[in-house]
Amino acid sequence: MVKIIAELGNTHEGSIGLAKQMIKTAASCGADAVKFQTHIFDAESLPSAPNPPYFKDETRKEYFERTAFTFDQYRRLKSFSEEECGVEFLSSPFSIEAFDLLYKLNVGSIKIPSGEVTNIPLLERIAETNCEVILSSGMSSWRELDEAVNVFKGKNDLIVLQCTSEYPCEPENAGLNIMLEIQKRYGCKVGFSDHTLGIGVPIAAVALGAVLVEKHFTLSKNMYGSDARNSIEPEEFRLLVDNIRFAEKAIHCNLDKDKKIATLKEMKIIFEKSVVSTRVINKGEVLTKEDFAFKKPGDGIPAREYKNLIGKKVVRLIDKNVQITYEDIV
Repeated sequence: MVKIIAELGNTHEGSIGLAKQMIKTAASCGADAVKFQTHIFDAESLPSAPNPPYFKDETRKEYFERTAFTFDQYRRLKSFSEEECGVEFLSSPFSIEAFDLLYKLNVGSIKIPSGEVTNIPLLERIAETNCEVILSSGMSSWRELDEAVNVFKGKNDLIVLQCTSEYPCEPENAGLNIMLEIQKRYGCKVGFSDHTLGIGVPIAAVALGAVLVEKHFTLSKNMYGSDARNSIEPEEFRLLVDNIRFAEKAIHCNLDKDKKIATLKEMKIIFEKSVVSTRVINKGEVLTKEDFAFKKPGDGIPAREYKNLIGKKVVRLIDKNVQITYEDIV
């Protein structure tokens, strides 16, 4: 089954209660995992680093410190996710210190965000462990991605996600063709981290072989922060999950064509055509193609067998507009 991750990010606003509500709701919508972001500002950024354009009312430092969880809070959230809600707990580290915090929590998988792909020291630290690695590629060139993948080669289970770091991303920029190239280039499992609006593109990614889909999730698009307005709300997330599960049934089926058609005999009789006479044909006459019409129902000589009748002699009178049978000819 495709793993479906609800990306919660920092939309929880640093509230344990809100974070739990988001986890519980995502789980009820069918998510397999919930993902947070682990920011330790002083470990990942200089105070003078420029803010993204969506930080207008506070600095990045103020925001990350306000929304950060302690180790104990993360431990409680992980327990709540996995033991009470039945979903995997994930988070993206943005520094070595953030990874060490998550590793201390005994997480099984680590999602490397697009901006950390070139942070080779972080990747090398992760490669020292046995964590499964989910590597996003939203900001990386092929050269940069090659170098990152090489860090984990032969060490960690690896899933590389196609992603385009635009918010929102237009479907023509989603790069599903790149996902296929990633699979070919690295011989690894691939997935899709979606920034498009709606649910059509991630479903297409699943049809093309994605084993993991990540989608930003929010309780309401009106919540604070840049992520919320580019996320999907519970009803749409549930629709995404339902449609992926529906598509999987078709993608992974092993249907036998002939065995299935054998169950459609009644349909064939109703919709297919039989050989029918175009005129009254007397005993002793030889049949030609002009003697045949092809009409429903399909319980007589199939239209595809009409050539078997040409040149045959009629042994009894055949009325006009009736099915011709093999008993009528020699």
